[in-house]
Amino acid sequence: MGNLLYNYEEAVALILFSIGFMTLLFHKNLLRKLIGMNIMDSGVYLFLASMGYIYGRRAPIVENGDVSAVHYVNPVPASLVLTGIVVSVSVTAVMLSLAVRLYERYHTLNLDEIYAAARTRREHR
Repeated sequence: MGNLLYNYEEAVALILFSIGFMTLLFHKNLLRKLIGMNIMDSGVYLFLASMGYIYGRRAPIVENGDVSAVHYVNPVPASLVLTGIVVSVSVTAVMLSLAVRLYERYHTLNLDEIYAAARTRREHR
């Protein structure tokens, strides 16, 4: 339990990921699944950001000619988080536009009802 107090960022990231995954797994509503995916993404970003930070080190901006890597934080996890956020926003926008189109066509966002309506529509052709 003592380690959990020092690694609370990782614990919160795991909880966020789990909540998002369970939402994605158990809900039938497309918007709830999209929210679950975004919660999952947030957990991953928090985990990457917490793993990239090293207590006592500075941002990787060279000051006073000090170029030794032992004094700076690795910038790669922060850039991965930033890139992931951009991709996540793009995927969310595309998914929301597809959800609007599905709602216009089937008048529901319940995936079981959409699947059943699409199946009957295909059988009547």
